[in-house]
Amino acid sequence: MYRIFLVEDDEVIASRVAAHMERWGYAVRRAEDLSRVLEQFREYEPDLVLMDIGLPYYNGYHWTRRIRAESRVPIVFLSSASDKMNIVMAMDMGGDDFIAKPFDLEVLLAKVQAVLRRAYDLREPAAVLEARGARLNTADASLTFGGERIELTKNEYRILETLLSAKGRIVSREQLMERLWQTDSFVDENTLTVNVARLRRRLEAAGLEDLIVTKKGVGYLVEDA
Repeated sequence: MYRIFLVEDDEVIASRVAAHMERWGYAVRRAEDLSRVLEQFREYEPDLVLMDIGLPYYNGYHWTRRIRAESRVPIVFLSSASDKMNIVMAMDMGGDDFIAKPFDLEVLLAKVQAVLRRAYDLREPAAVLEARGARLNTADASLTFGGERIELTKNEYRILETLLSAKGRIVSREQLMERLWQTDSFVDENTLTVNVARLRRRLEAAGLEDLIVTKKGVGYLVEDA
């Protein structure tokens, strides 16, 4: 199920969009505090963002810059400011599409589906990475251990995939941050620490204790054993 993060201050539009997308099987979370959009984005780890431009506190361009500093997640702009300048600016900021208000919900759905296909359907051939009986399938980002499937967030998958791909070798924190956010700038190092800690707790709950080893001051390691 794809997760959509909706950043929209118009209650009527937000409610209609959320209800329509949920009817089609998408999980939708609305930004509740429009002064803290980035924090909510990090917490939810969505597969796509629907971003209004005219927002209180900071506009959609501001939040797009903040998101783009650490993620390549698809962003679709929703705005009544549909003049050429705004459309060009939205695309230059890293937007994947622009939908002018008022819009038809079926048109919105079709555009969202197209963006998701472009972003996620062009997958590399399947490969399975293994360690201590755990199997990570890179085709569908699934992790299984002892016959049970372990659900991972997008960041948890990327961390584990990077470590398993380098099994037996230390992966530096800088390398992991580059893998997760395409840059080590503008990202608090504590964010990586929190993501690794969450992944560890998830693995331990499934019986995979100490799969990820910390090399203090250097990085992380999945031992080749």
